[in-house]
Amino acid sequence: MKIFLAILCLIGLSEAKVFSRCALANELIAKGIPRDDIRDWVCLVEGESGRNTNKKGGPNRNGSFDHGLFQINDKYWCKNGVKGGDCNIKCEDVRQDDITEAVKCALKIKRRHGYNAWYGWKRHCKNKPLANVNSCLN
Repeated sequence: MKIFLAILCLIGLSEAKVFSRCALANELIAKGIPRDDIRDWVCLVEGESGRNTNKKGGPNRNGSFDHGLFQINDKYWCKNGVKGGDCNIKCEDVRQDDITEAVKCALKIKRRHGYNAWYGWKRHCKNKPLANVNSCLN
């Protein structure tokens, strides 16, 4: 019985949070994404991770992996197992249900490179109609 309970606990810890579009929009605003930019950010997250906090993409051509809602790359922005990269965070920290660190890093990436840093945004959002999320904002 103890083993069964331990397995259930581990399964629970490994589950990812997949946001609804409205929940994502409100959470992004709560974590510091400017309200005027929310449509681009929601589209970016949908294009990169499908709104899944635990998504890990890759390997990329250079052997790196992408992490979390924003698919933050471990070659430049985070490090596996230890704090590092330009955002000085562990990659595991951007794959958590609490998206605070992921948002901070994503905002840093955008300040440096704009939305073009994300292929998901370029493919799915750039010069395309964006979903209107105003009706679901708190």
